[in-house]
Formats: sequence, structure tokens, C-alpha cells
Amino acid sequence: MKLAEALLIRSDMQIKLAQLKRRIHNNVKVQEGDTPSEDPNTLMLESSQIISELSRFIECIHRTNSIAMITTRDKEQSMLSLLGERDTLKMRHKLLTDMIEATHTEEDRYSLREIKWQVIVSVSSLQKQADDLAVKLRQVNLVIQANNWQIDLLE
Repeated sequence: MKLAEALLIRSDMQIKLAQLKRRIHNNVKVQEGDTPSEDPNTLMLESSQIISELSRFIECIHRTNSIAMITTRDKEQSMLSLLGERDTLKMRHKLLTDMIEATHTEEDRYSLREIKWQVIVSVSSLQKQADDLAVKLRQVNLVIQANNWQIDLLE
């Protein structure tokens, strides 16, 4: 099985687990005299099985990511370090976009004597940085995605 397939299965399992949690929540309490539409204990057993299988998949994925080596920009690095680089780029991009968003708050001024706010950062400069990071992030994601379909999952 390829790493990409395992990631898709993991995602499906996480979605199914979230659905089961919702179904459990909807069936653990009913009005007196009513019966739940599904047995929450059966749903709990199914959830527990999925959690165990999901845990096994996650362990295999992590093991594979830590061992798999990828050549990028004429250097070799582990998939794990590339994933760390992607997370760092995401955090930096989010920081910049949040800062840009903070400059767009509307003023609630009703008279000239009220406090006037002014933006003290260069939005265009921040936007340029955010755009540059977005390009790098897309490039890293492309490398990750391409390699996910090449790397065999370690059992």
C-alpha cells in the first residue's frame, strides 16, 4: 500500500469516527418511555474498533514519514522534516494573514472627537510576504503529494 492510500484511509476513518461520536451523542439520552434509534453501546464498540485500527494506521504513517527520504532542491531530507517545514510555512502564512485581517476592522466613529485608529503596518508588504509564503507552501505540498504516491507504507 502506498503512503497516499494510507492517508486517504486514515481520513475516512477519522470522518467515520466523528460520525459515530455524533450518533452516540444523539442516542445516549432519550425521553422517558422512548427507545434510542441506535444502541449507543454498539456504537461505542464500533468506535473503539475504529480507534484501534486508526491508531495502527497512524503509527505506520509516522514510521514511514520518519524513514522515507525525499530529494528536494538538490538536498535529501526525510518526509517528516518536509512535513515540519510545511507546518512552519502554514503558521507563518496564518500569522501574516491574521495580521492583515486585523487592519481591516471598521471604525465606529460617530463624531470627530472620538478616537481615530490608524494602521501602523504596511499591508501591501505583509500581503507580498503572505503571497510569497503561499507559493512556497504550494511547492512543498506538491512535493509531498507526489512522493506520497511513490512511497510504500511501512507495516
